[in-house]
Amino acid sequence: MVWYFYLSYFFGGAFLSNAVPHFGCGIAGRPFQSPFASPPGEGLSSSTVNVLWGAFNIVMAYLLLAQVGHFDLRDGVDVAVAGSGALLLALTGARLFGRFHGGNRAAN
Repeated sequence: MVWYFYLSYFFGGAFLSNAVPHFGCGIAGRPFQSPFASPPGEGLSSSTVNVLWGAFNIVMAYLLLAQVGHFDLRDGVDVAVAGSGALLLALTGARLFGRFHGGNRAAN
């Protein structure tokens, strides 16, 4: 398999991970940070904006995972590459958004 298939799977996993908080908050009717807020990434966007942003991320994940190369859920390497993209973005989001929602405090 060529290297850029793996790059596509990595970013597909990242887009999939990014879809979860936006889509989840949006369908729950809660505002959440998005690139469209003021200031970008810090201010809150409406639940509608977050549903749309989450849906966009799902579409991008689909395109990068299902339309590039031959992604196979039974292939450990494919899943590990996509999973590492998802994990990296999830950890980055936890650090970034934890400062707004109290996620960076140690439990008592």
